[in-house]
Amino acid sequence: MAAVILRPEKELRVKEGHPWVFKDNIARYQDVIGAGEIVNVLDSEGEFIGKGYINPISSITVRILSWDGDEKIDQDFFLRKISSANDGRRRIIEARKSLGMGEEEAYRVVYAEADGLPGLVVDRYGDYLVIQILTLGMEIRRDMILKALIDIFNPKGIFEKSNPKSRLPEGLKPVVGVLYGEVPELITIRQDDMTLLVDPWKGQKTGFFLDQRENRRALRKFINPGDRVLDCFCYTGAFSMMAAKRGAEVLGVDLAERAIELCYRNAKLNEVEDRCSFEVDDAFDKLYDMDRSGERFDVIILDPPAFAKSQDAVRAALRGYREINTRAMRLIKEGGILATSSCTQHVGEGTFLNMLAVSARKAGRHLQFLDIRSQPWDHPIAPNCSETRYLKFVICRLL
Repeated sequence: MAAVILRPEKELRVKEGHPWVFKDNIARYQDVIGAGEIVNVLDSEGEFIGKGYINPISSITVRILSWDGDEKIDQDFFLRKISSANDGRRRIIEARKSLGMGEEEAYRVVYAEADGLPGLVVDRYGDYLVIQILTLGMEIRRDMILKALIDIFNPKGIFEKSNPKSRLPEGLKPVVGVLYGEVPELITIRQDDMTLLVDPWKGQKTGFFLDQRENRRALRKFINPGDRVLDCFCYTGAFSMMAAKRGAEVLGVDLAERAIELCYRNAKLNEVEDRCSFEVDDAFDKLYDMDRSGERFDVIILDPPAFAKSQDAVRAALRGYREINTRAMRLIKEGGILATSSCTQHVGEGTFLNMLAVSARKAGRHLQFLDIRSQPWDHPIAPNCSETRYLKFVICRLL
């Protein structure tokens, strides 16, 4: 069978369970035919470590799918892996239901490396699935993935949103469209006491940010009726709807006109139009202008996009995080709440917390960390793949 043999000084990380084999980890190739094929990964002594798909033009040359030398990467493999991932989520959902916490109709079914399926993301929105295929190895196995999803879920429709820039190093173009059945322009989901719109066709990611679901629930208990809440980078307003349902007066800000349009539609669906307003604006500029005009809020929510897409961008990203958090802290009333987030894997939790402490000093405020959180149970973290841990969410009190 085709194989790659690792350099002795580069093999330990892979032996310890990291599923990525970089180009400079490889000493030599053995009988490799073409991109996308399954190859064995061998150590420098020729001993089996794992097997995965290869893409010679990618810096991540092999992504490991199995650590079992006898396992076949075929239709049954995808059926087993996706079923196992979904069963794990359903176990948690059923436990939550037994505690009276209700059904969870929107959740991540497959989270790439964390579920042993690097290059594949599957999100479930009720009767619909939205998938992202991020690598060549998964691209050429799309039919296997599709069949497995249909067999497991029998969905009304499956939508592919494979448009991240991460496809470019794999030699892949964007793919966006319906793979199976029919998928409406907007999908409606229920989450707690909210009705929310998912925008698979034109929205970010798969149309909704499932990874902040538990953080919204955590923040809810820090918001009181009558509070004045500012939701920056609000996207389609899930945090805003939560706050408005709590009886708060909410202002949401986002640069995307489409997102703000859906904020207003969500507010109408949830019958909170009288407590919500939304503006198309740059959050940095808006915070600066409101500080100059003397505006103050009980709660500010910051959920910016990833400021660092690579390790090289971390320094600039931290400047951005410091600036946005410092500006927000200046606007928060004494004893008020800042809920602030970072969704880049390149900024660790310790670095993020230190940045917040520095921002508080710059703002002339004292800071208390009330709740330090991460991503939810449907975005599990693989202990041997630190890249699967990316989300930081911190609830702070400003004094």
